[in-house]
Amino acid sequence: MYSFGSGVLLGTRTDIANATPVNFGLVQEVTIEETASIKELTGQYQRPVAIARGTIKTTGKAKVARISGLAFANLFYGVTPSAGQVATSFAEAASVPAAAPYAVTVANATNFVDDQGVLYAATGLPLIKVASAPSPGQYSISSGVVTFNAADAGSAVLISYTYTANNSGQKFTVSNQLLGTTPTFQAVFYTTFQGQALSLKLNNCTSSKLSFQTKLEDFVMPEFDFSCFADPAGNVMTWSFAEAS
Repeated sequence: MYSFGSGVLLGTRTDIANATPVNFGLVQEVTIEETASIKELTGQYQRPVAIARGTIKTTGKAKVARISGLAFANLFYGVTPSAGQVATSFAEAASVPAAAPYAVTVANATNFVDDQGVLYAATGLPLIKVASAPSPGQYSISSGVVTFNAADAGSAVLISYTYTANNSGQKFTVSNQLLGTTPTFQAVFYTTFQGQALSLKLNNCTSSKLSFQTKLEDFVMPEFDFSCFADPAGNVMTWSFAEAS
């Protein structure tokens, strides 16, 4: 049979009951590798007289093109995401009022979380943050209200900050868990080409690495590395082939 394309990879937690299957997310590459240790018995001749296979290590790697908070949370961290997100407003344009108190209220002040800096729009130079009573070139901020000095009246500024958006997206918090905490999942890979299907079920896996890399003029493609081991019944994997007649 022949196979073409990257296929589909699904994961379902095995360490919790009634887990929801999760698509890894528009996989671009999937690699499954079986590595066995080999022990050779030699005597006075150059070639071994016996060879025995020892342990076998099964590992996998998936490069995906869709960023999935559900996949990150469930399959790597072993947590459940909640509704809402901490969003970022980057370089929100504003102008310092001409009259006292020379304060700007950001667009999402009601749900303000953290300050991420203020720049002069004309030069890109940063203003310095102070606790209160800012001097020229300084600012103070409280609950999304940014206060400037009278000398900066009329200046165009760019304000960056984070805020909660409770009606969209997902979020999860990663805590510092005890050593040995190991989220596990079952992985199913499936691909089909010209009526010939191939599927592989890996009964028990745990992810050893999650990579997230950005690049200029390219899409972000997170990568999952995982290792596979036997389930309680002693089964590791099942290969299935549906070849065209």
